[in-house]
Amino acid sequence: MNLPDLSSYRSNFINKGLGLPLPVIQHNPNGLLGILPAPPPGKTGWPWDRQTDPARYDEKINWPKLTIVTPSYNQAAFLEQTIRAVLLQNYPNLEYIVMDGGSNDGSLQIIEKYAPWISYYQHEKDRGQSHAINMGFSLSSGSYHAWINSDDYYLEGVFHKVITSFIKTAVDFVYGYGIDHNVLTGEDKLNRILPFTDYFIKIPGLVQPSTFWNSQIHEPIWEELHCALDYELWLRLVKGHRRLFIKQPLSVAHIHDEAKTHSPKMKAQWEADHQKIWAADAHGIVSEWKKIVFLNKIRTKLYSLFRSK
Repeated sequence: MNLPDLSSYRSNFINKGLGLPLPVIQHNPNGLLGILPAPPPGKTGWPWDRQTDPARYDEKINWPKLTIVTPSYNQAAFLEQTIRAVLLQNYPNLEYIVMDGGSNDGSLQIIEKYAPWISYYQHEKDRGQSHAINMGFSLSSGSYHAWINSDDYYLEGVFHKVITSFIKTAVDFVYGYGIDHNVLTGEDKLNRILPFTDYFIKIPGLVQPSTFWNSQIHEPIWEELHCALDYELWLRLVKGHRRLFIKQPLSVAHIHDEAKTHSPKMKAQWEADHQKIWAADAHGIVSEWKKIVFLNKIRTKLYSLFRSK
């Protein structure tokens, strides 16, 4: 397993003349809704004509810096919603980085429209989603990290909820439920997950856009992976660290044919990632897979019975 040195990425940006730390988004006591570009015609609700109330952020609290990275490539149909759902959290100490891999579908025009409220954006060919995320986090100066893909978006008030949890509990990792929105049918499904324990960490379960972590435990993404990059990261980043489970949805993932998680075209790539992750020179062969899967089925059944009561 060859993980990149994020300091080398950072040095490359500095050598190109980029000044660090990046600027934070200018906070407005009335929020950004009346300042941002108007939403497209017909778009209403969160995050189009509604915002998180800025008054929720107690001025007496020194809110820690939060860094959000959005990797993007040809997702213009969803990108504006993603960006607005970050900015309209109205978080008072936000560093927002958008890394676009050279989209040719109008994404650049959307990014440029919101550029005054983005700490940094890049529009050039990269080596894929993992590379884009790693480059983004190499520029981070935030105390807490998260990434949101350009076809997902955060729910209203999530930054306040998550950062308040970090402050009160001093955990390293916060995670929650998610909502899957089927673009074709318009249906929403709550993605209710189980508590993430060290023993069952090998069972995929976390909802990636509903995860946040302390920058002190941050690790680079393995760039050879194409689909299971978040799953593999959790194997290294989460185990052994203090975590808090928020049993509420924190994000929405769009379910569409081009999404890696749901595209039949990605089946072979998922399998290739699986082989890499459990190779001898990576996480190694798991001798007790059957036991872990069996116990997880029992755990899932018990939680299902408990919730139904």
